[in-house]
Amino acid sequence: MSLWRNGDFLRLWSAQTISQLGSQITLLALPLAAIIVLDASAFQVAALGAVEWLPWLLFSLPAGAWVDRLPRREVLVVTDLGRAVALLSIPLAYALDALTLWQLYGVGFLVGVLTVFFDVAYVAYLPSLVERRQLGEANARLETTRSAAQLGGPGLAGLLVQLFSAPVAILADAVSFVLSALFLFRIRGREEVRERGAGTRLVAEVGEGIGFVLGHPYMRPSMGFVATSNFFYNVMFSIFLVYAVRSLDLDPAKIGLVFALGNIGVLAGALLATRVGALLGVGPTIVVTAFMLGWPTLLIPAAPADYAIPIFVAVLAVVGFCGVVTNVLGISLFQATTPDRLQGRAAASRRLVNLGVIPLGSLAGGGLASTIGLRETLWVGAVGATLAFLPLLFSPIRHVREVPEEEPEISLPGPVPIA
Repeated sequence: MSLWRNGDFLRLWSAQTISQLGSQITLLALPLAAIIVLDASAFQVAALGAVEWLPWLLFSLPAGAWVDRLPRREVLVVTDLGRAVALLSIPLAYALDALTLWQLYGVGFLVGVLTVFFDVAYVAYLPSLVERRQLGEANARLETTRSAAQLGGPGLAGLLVQLFSAPVAILADAVSFVLSALFLFRIRGREEVRERGAGTRLVAEVGEGIGFVLGHPYMRPSMGFVATSNFFYNVMFSIFLVYAVRSLDLDPAKIGLVFALGNIGVLAGALLATRVGALLGVGPTIVVTAFMLGWPTLLIPAAPADYAIPIFVAVLAVVGFCGVVTNVLGISLFQATTPDRLQGRAAASRRLVNLGVIPLGSLAGGGLASTIGLRETLWVGAVGATLAFLPLLFSPIRHVREVPEEEPEISLPGPVPIA
């Protein structure tokens, strides 16, 4: 059945499109609320980013096990509504002149926890809605609308912040999560019951997921690449807005424009990912785009102030294109080579490593900026990101030509014991 005739996929797609647009607003508005409204320091802004991503480090593994036990659609609906309520508290507190940095930290952490469960359930749910041969196309379409949101979201966010203030702009994200939940609630397809052995404990299930991922010939090197890349990217981008506002004197509207124009590359990557993968082969494409994700970032700290905006746009466009292509092909390959009963735990185990390093990178970026300076911290992040592709270069991924179409029958390694 064509994806255009798959009503449940279209509902998931619509929900994702709406919530992604709102999330792009918060992505810019939340740190700007700290910088402009609360006059936060570089380290405090970096710490805010760390708090938002800390739940991935703390809750990824149990989230994966619970997602494999629970109806995934219900997980998606509940977490969407929870995020809407949490975000709504920010404009409300601002209207009452009671907004504090601690509230931003609290909301960022709570939204992060709910996002962990949503994201794991979302990745695990997709193979239940489409055929495995359609995973690449489905992920590409989801990435296309996410990319479109990244294209329009920052510009809209910058404008809303400029006109109404950063806390008020976050209201749009709260509304988007409510609309997303309504679309997800209307998905009609029933999931297959995922049975687990009698008396199976949560810890044992978590260990089984870790053992599967660590023993997977594609996932293990990919996690090395993504984790390294994410760490050094967040060394850079945890303090990038502070650098843009205080060193380059860019206002919110200009910053939003930079991200909006740079995200043209993200949209192009989503539209062309499957075609590039079919032309070059899935594995070679992943390796090449992983390399191209790093070295352009060296231009960010090297950019002269007078030419910073066009250079930032060009870097973000190249990085965005390559990042989306890598993401679409990589996720499709991992979903297709994972048994359905392990989708949640496998996704959670990958995300523990891949996203759990983000708060560490953010804290490292804030600490470095406070000691060696903003521009010097950007150099550290750029050099590290440039070298991140090496685990993929020497892995069997480079030999993969296409995404498998059948669910694998894999002999799983023993579960990793967890203390």
